[in-house]
Order: sequence, then structure tokens, then C-alpha cells
Amino acid sequence: MRVGDTLPPLEIEITRTLIVAGAIASRDYQDVHHDAELARQKGSPDIFMNILTTNGLVGRYITDRFGPRSVLRRVAIRLGAPNYPGDTMVLTGTVEEVEGDTATVRVVGANGIGRHVTGTVTVTVPGADGADGAEGAAGTEGAEGAAAQGAGSRP
Repeated sequence: MRVGDTLPPLEIEITRTLIVAGAIASRDYQDVHHDAELARQKGSPDIFMNILTTNGLVGRYITDRFGPRSVLRRVAIRLGAPNYPGDTMVLTGTVEEVEGDTATVRVVGANGIGRHVTGTVTVTVPGADGADGAEGAAGTEGAEGAAAQGAGSRP
């Protein structure tokens, strides 16, 4: 892995089931994540994905690309345009910094109305610095992390 390396994009179909299941799995029972009528009453055109589901998808994107031995050290994301059912989010990444077997990757997830998520992920890939092989380098196919929730995380 080298500074400037780009990761292959990941397309994720945003389904109603994905949004609701992600909210339930993360114990986020806010009605805007599962009840379309109540979401509309609150000014949204439909239900939308929560930050915890987005955080998990960003983590998946990184670990899928860096391999099963990769360890997420830090996930700092910010939400923008909501993910609504029927759209597709495309995650892309660029390696911004490398120190030994640890890299910082800039991640962007865009949908049909704009950027849904932007942020950085710090990932350690044991052996990526050449100490015990190059397994898990960027671009291989194969989480954990805490969302650094900032202003604008809720529409």
C-alpha cells in the first residue's frame, strides 16, 4: 500500500430492508429509519439510513479491500446527503498516509443526490510493511470502529 493508491469502488444498493435492518441491528429505533409516513411528517421524503449502518458499511469497505487480517484503528465519518431506498451508494477510497503497516484512507460514499459520507479510516494490515509478507495489501478482496459524529449527522 502506497500513498495515492485508490481502492476499487463498492456499489451498495440502498433498499428499505437494508435501512430498517441496519437501524434495528444498531438499536436505533427512531421512526425516521423505519416508518415512511412518520418520516414524511417530519419533512423527509422517505426513511433514511442511520449513521451506525453507514459506519458499518465504511468498515466493511475497508476490511474487504485490505483483507481479513486488517484491523480498523479509527473510523471518523460525517454524513451529508441521506441514503434513501431505491438509490445506490458508491464507496471509494484513497490512501492518504502510510506508516509501517498502518494506513489512513480517505473514504467517500456518494449517492444520486450527493455525498452521503466522507471521512477517514485508519487501518493496520499486519505484514503490509514487508515484515511477514504482503498479504492484505490495498486492492485485495476479502468491523469495528467508532463514528466520529459531527454537525450535519442528522438531516
